[in-house]
Amino acid sequence: MRLLLAAMAVLAGSGLAAWACGARPRLSRGFGVGGALLGAALVLAELSRGLGTVVFSRPWPLPGGSFSLRWDPLGAVFAFAIALVTALAAVFGGGYLPAAAPRRNLGGAWLFYNLLTASMILVVLAADAFVFLLAWEVMSLASFFLVMFESEHRETRAAGWTYLVAVHLGGAFLLMLFGLMAAAAGSLDFRAFAASGGVRSLSGVLFVLAVIGFGAKAGFVPLHVWLPEAHPAAPAHVSAVMSGVMIKTGIYGILRILTFLGPPPAWWGWTLIAVGAVSGILGVLFALAQHDLKRLLAYHSVENIGIIALGLGTGLLGVSYGNPVMAVLGLAGGLFHVVNHALFKSLLFLGAGAVAAAAGTREIDSLGGLGKRMPVTAAAFLIGAAAISGLPPLNGFASEFFIYLGIWAGSVRGAPAPVSLAIGGPLALAALALIGGLAAACFAKAFGVIFLGEPRRSLPEGLRDPSPALLLPMLILAAACLALGLLAPVALGLLLPALGVILAGVSGPSPEAGAAFIRPALVSVSAAGAGFLGLLALLAWARRGLLRRRRVRAGSTWDCGYAASDPRMQYTGSSFAEPIVEVFRYFIRPRARLEAPQGLFPEGAGLHSETPDLFRDKLFAPLFGFLNELALKLRWLQQGRVQLYVLYIAVTVLALLVWKLG
Repeated sequence: MRLLLAAMAVLAGSGLAAWACGARPRLSRGFGVGGALLGAALVLAELSRGLGTVVFSRPWPLPGGSFSLRWDPLGAVFAFAIALVTALAAVFGGGYLPAAAPRRNLGGAWLFYNLLTASMILVVLAADAFVFLLAWEVMSLASFFLVMFESEHRETRAAGWTYLVAVHLGGAFLLMLFGLMAAAAGSLDFRAFAASGGVRSLSGVLFVLAVIGFGAKAGFVPLHVWLPEAHPAAPAHVSAVMSGVMIKTGIYGILRILTFLGPPPAWWGWTLIAVGAVSGILGVLFALAQHDLKRLLAYHSVENIGIIALGLGTGLLGVSYGNPVMAVLGLAGGLFHVVNHALFKSLLFLGAGAVAAAAGTREIDSLGGLGKRMPVTAAAFLIGAAAISGLPPLNGFASEFFIYLGIWAGSVRGAPAPVSLAIGGPLALAALALIGGLAAACFAKAFGVIFLGEPRRSLPEGLRDPSPALLLPMLILAAACLALGLLAPVALGLLLPALGVILAGVSGPSPEAGAAFIRPALVSVSAAGAGFLGLLALLAWARRGLLRRRRVRAGSTWDCGYAASDPRMQYTGSSFAEPIVEVFRYFIRPRARLEAPQGLFPEGAGLHSETPDLFRDKLFAPLFGFLNELALKLRWLQQGRVQLYVLYIAVTVLALLVWKLG
């Protein structure tokens, strides 16, 4: 535990030092990046000492509870992802930020970056409701200031305020959640929550509050609307951290609350499966229709949070129906996907940052042919794209394979399943398969349009791969995606202690029950993946040997009669995705504006399409518009006189006293 406390102290101290040295860019960057790396190293050092449970508690003068921390295998999984991603993103940011904002004082950016990292670690360590909510608020505010990094832009300010409102609405539900648990348990300590019969008697209400409160941070539909606004506004390495690990604190919160609530009824599992299926399908459909690369990636975060929810829901159904294989595989798949998504989504956001910095735009339809000039970035982005699409032998496939087998084990394999599972299980499988297919189509569009073909506009002179400081984090993340895909049996073994914490809290089976079922299949899949990669390497070696003494000539490919081809003849991202978007237009409602050619010799024509977020435009915008009108009608209460405000306070206190005494 001392190493973890030291890590948070180092992160906070180095952030303050970077802020104080903001006028000296090199020194400020050194404190910011160095503190992030040292803090991550201390967390990983604590992990290397084992995955036991350690409790740290000290009294403090603040009201309510104590400064209580708990280091256990469940928190360790999330702490590992946080430490790895934030360290690599800090290295990327050290090279990216000075180029992106050459005349800006970056001390504040490093202060909030390291505070964000420290607060996320504290969230997964907190063993007291007061400490948890305090860390949660620091995390929300630090990330808000990072989103507002370029606050001189109107769209950035709008994105920042949207994010702040969303996280504090979720925070209101968390206050209710922890308030009810504290009242039922008579304490703010998590151990009291777990031992309280009163907490379990309110389990249904607490579960709903947790899904809403933590779902706002995680990005469940329809609470996701801040993601496609905040991620494009934030710097690339901040987007990588927010999407890769910060939104996972919402998943951590749901899992931690589940350990207090006892055996789950079936409707909890079905709720998470429904939320996951809707989030996954709508997330990837909205992603397909996007023109901005970072906005596309933001919607894919919604999609992958949906996959995680599908896994967790499958696991809860397994516990509820007494199917140990389904319980373990579902929860293992959801937890494994937390780590895997942290890796490949961070890789993709860093790749998007490298592309935007080099080409000067994130507009997908304005790019093309970057693979020839940025081959290393293209290769790393391709690995991330294949991983997020769930293609073997990469890590995204491995975690989704867990969930597939978990649903199959509950609805098809073995004893006859309940009617609800016999019907809902295949539907969940179909939803997961649809998500995977649409994700593959989306990243075929993104990678193909950006890196293949010819440039669709003039590109900057000297465009090439970024510096080694920016490439190294991407290459490490790409290697990790491949390694976790090939070493899935080892990863399963490392996840078993965390699964044990969850299953013990929900009165579920031993994690070894499902592990014994899936381990042979994982070994076979990993061996097949390794064999496939070995065969590719052998064929590449043979090709190189055969061509070594032969003359190789280069020439044009068959042009189908278009001898004077033009970049405008290529598919754009919009035209590539249009057939799929058209099939699902009822659900996402794309808009198109046609500028038809006029006259015998038209000078121009065009087609412009956009797909705004329906939930933002049709649900939250009208709701907040109504609340704004209501607030304006109450402006007469704000007279600007202090005496009147004191009267309001006195009347409120008196009313509360009457209510309490009555």
